[in-house]
Amino acid sequence: MQVTARTFASLRELSTDRCQLALDGPAGVQDAWSALVARFPALQPHRPYVRAARNGAYVSWDEPLADGDVVAFLPPVSGGSVALTDRTIDVAALERAVAGPGTGALVTFVGRARDVSDDDRTVVELEYEAYPEMAASVLDEIGREAEARFGVACAVVHRVGVVPIGEAAVAIVTASRHRAEAYEASRYVIEAIKERLPIWKRERFVDGSEWRRPGA
Repeated sequence: MQVTARTFASLRELSTDRCQLALDGPAGVQDAWSALVARFPALQPHRPYVRAARNGAYVSWDEPLADGDVVAFLPPVSGGSVALTDRTIDVAALERAVAGPGTGALVTFVGRARDVSDDDRTVVELEYEAYPEMAASVLDEIGREAEARFGVACAVVHRVGVVPIGEAAVAIVTASRHRAEAYEASRYVIEAIKERLPIWKRERFVDGSEWRRPGA
């Protein structure tokens, strides 16, 4: 069978963004990874930290594959209106999208591109790379989960591409009758984004760059 393999961020830099793999059937995700590693041996040490997706949905490593599938290998990932954008996030527009009659609490969280890393190096530029076909659906799923679990209205936007220092990289707005649900939903969304959203952050320094988990 023929499948398409895709990689992102640090894994892409060690291999390629996409390639065709010929597998002897029946075959699964692990077989596709082994075939990819055979072409790009530098990938092998990263296996314990990699998650796999088949046709835009997370799957286990023993998931069977079919001819024509797209299997993606993803490095660790850090998502009303839910979207990815390569433009400046209009936070006020998000607040207007979820606020309405009966809204007693509006919680806005904005994660901004900062000019210093966790290890105190000066950051000159941030860039976010996503698996867009999958990220949009995962972000929508996270927003829907928050609304259903906490009874809130939720708007979420995450930037992709270069984000200038000081600008918003992610914005989350939750609205509810009472503040507790809005606070809890906001925290739920950002933690879910960090855990599940297939998006990666590159911090550029004067002396090089590094891929990191957003929000870490």
